[in-house]
Amino acid sequence: MRTDSVSIDDVQKWNDTFALQFDIDDYYSKASVLVRWVTKLRLRAIKTLVGANPHDRILEVGCGGGHILRMFPENNLVGVDVSGEMIQKSERNLRDYNVTLLRGELHQVDLPRDGFDRVICSEVLEHVVDPGALIATMARLVAPDGKLVVTVPNDAWIDGIKAIVRKTGLQFIPPFRNITWGGDQYHLHQWTKREMIADLAKHFSVERVAVAPFAAIPLHYAFACKLRRS
Repeated sequence: MRTDSVSIDDVQKWNDTFALQFDIDDYYSKASVLVRWVTKLRLRAIKTLVGANPHDRILEVGCGGGHILRMFPENNLVGVDVSGEMIQKSERNLRDYNVTLLRGELHQVDLPRDGFDRVICSEVLEHVVDPGALIATMARLVAPDGKLVVTVPNDAWIDGIKAIVRKTGLQFIPPFRNITWGGDQYHLHQWTKREMIADLAKHFSVERVAVAPFAAIPLHYAFACKLRRS
């Protein structure tokens, strides 16, 4: 997919194709035990960095199947996703939650400026056409004393590990089975830790960085950010 001259309809269809090809519920329940372990640590890092207070208003940008929002049952939740397939999964997974789910690009949906105490954007920026524009939009939605938590994959490491698994045939051995799950072809961008901090710094101060599973094997970076003071 080209990252220029792409219509909103194209983006929605592209994301629906991704959602159908790689079931997000299966990812959380049927991926390799190693992938699920790393994912569990990523979710734990998100919850810790978000540091939500009861009744905080939380927005998740690219809410997928609702697996992250499920960690915040006491909060007022809003989930936005461009994929109708993902919204349907979120509706099922968040049936008993105080949640509003909206389909569309973030700049399309009607959300209040400074309206959210916490904004979460996990494993999303690599899939969007213009990550800088999305970061700028999120900056308008975070309350002045609120917080943004972003995670991105360290694709250089992940791609290297997947290549080794494929070459050695380890994917046929049970803790590595399904370790190659995922739509690498749906990643439009890659970042190093330093590059992501630089992009966030145009609107935010990065106050804390966490790594999953741990510093020696940095497969995912998580950034806790506050709005820059003018």
